[in-house]
Amino acid sequence: MTDTAASLDHANYPLRVRDFYLGRQPVLDRNQALYGYELLFRSARQGEADETGLSATAAVIAHAAQLGLARAIGDATCFLNVDAEVLASDIFAFLPRDRTILEIVSDVVPDDGLLARMRALEGHGFRFALDGVDGDSLRLQRLLPLAAFVKLDLRSVPPSALPNLVRRLHGMEKTVVAEKVETRDTYQAAMNLGFDYFQGYYFARPSVLGGRKLSPSQLAVVDLMNLVMSDADNADIEKAVKRDVTLALNLLRLVNTPAVGATQRIDSVSQALLVLGRRQLQRWLQIMLYAEPATRGHNQTPLLMLATTRGRLMELLAQRLRPGQRAVADIAFTVGIMSLMDVLFGIPMTDIVEQIPVSDEVRQALVGRAGFFGELLKLAESIEQADENTELVLPTLKELQISGDDMIELEMSAFQWSDSVVRYAI
Repeated sequence: MTDTAASLDHANYPLRVRDFYLGRQPVLDRNQALYGYELLFRSARQGEADETGLSATAAVIAHAAQLGLARAIGDATCFLNVDAEVLASDIFAFLPRDRTILEIVSDVVPDDGLLARMRALEGHGFRFALDGVDGDSLRLQRLLPLAAFVKLDLRSVPPSALPNLVRRLHGMEKTVVAEKVETRDTYQAAMNLGFDYFQGYYFARPSVLGGRKLSPSQLAVVDLMNLVMSDADNADIEKAVKRDVTLALNLLRLVNTPAVGATQRIDSVSQALLVLGRRQLQRWLQIMLYAEPATRGHNQTPLLMLATTRGRLMELLAQRLRPGQRAVADIAFTVGIMSLMDVLFGIPMTDIVEQIPVSDEVRQALVGRAGFFGELLKLAESIEQADENTELVLPTLKELQISGDDMIELEMSAFQWSDSVVRYAI
């Protein structure tokens, strides 16, 4: 095994790892605020035998970390899958040890050498999570003393076994994470069982609520969006913004984020219209829908993060595929961020595109995942679900002639941009 001190303190060798992309699954706390992400590294080579395995994980993680792993996780905690080979590697020089949790996969054999390596890494500030836990076993008995977190897959652990298992783990002072939480009903059941954290996209699943109405601030933003998208005069748009003081203040705060890239501070609505232009103003209004003041710090935050990341990634993909066509990139962003408005509003997407004026190509992408923008949306959604939907991602990347290096850079940029926006929006 490698020397721990050397592997932690020296990171001066170059790595070139190609053809992979990154999945990022949110882990939320009991208040539905973001705690961390599990990062999933996937091969982008179609037909590669070990597309989802860990054979190249150490080198891939190190490569991603050299690109700036903090861009992928912001201030959040990072869960990384590791096996015995990865634990024996030199990746740890690249990782923020105070915010990295090493997730021991289910097929790891806890021999004396591996346990010694884990203790050494623990001494350097790393924490461990156990995956694939379903009851008593010699493996569990040996690994559990070193684990701070235990993950339980809700699709594989029998429901009847969960209450006692969660209770026992809490009695051992373990933090218990529910995995594969894909519906709101599953989330509520896990909440009732006392799980500490929840991993999955349950918060991004449409839940149509009869009789639900938009809040006054959401209605104000939608009305303003309609003015912008129907080519109203700047004077009318400015009057509409100024009628709602909160709307005006929130808009000015957002348009002064580093993500906008303005060279000077924007201090008035009229200046925002001049500096940003219609398309950019429309973008920030769409973001504001996800950043309602009344819901700050609650369950809108992960949805805001997902929507801004998805929109930005689709914009960057469109820029790469249709260079020089600014309007195409702007439409891609709009499709990405609007694709979660059915979740945000609790109404069907078909109703949303009736209430907000959009072009036919945007409508086709949002309702039927059709056309160029629909294909980009399907790709972005599949990348988010990197543990299950690799069959679409790999051939699509190949068809679009996007290399792994290109894809990971686009993703990192989207993560970083979203993090910058969310910091100012909530």
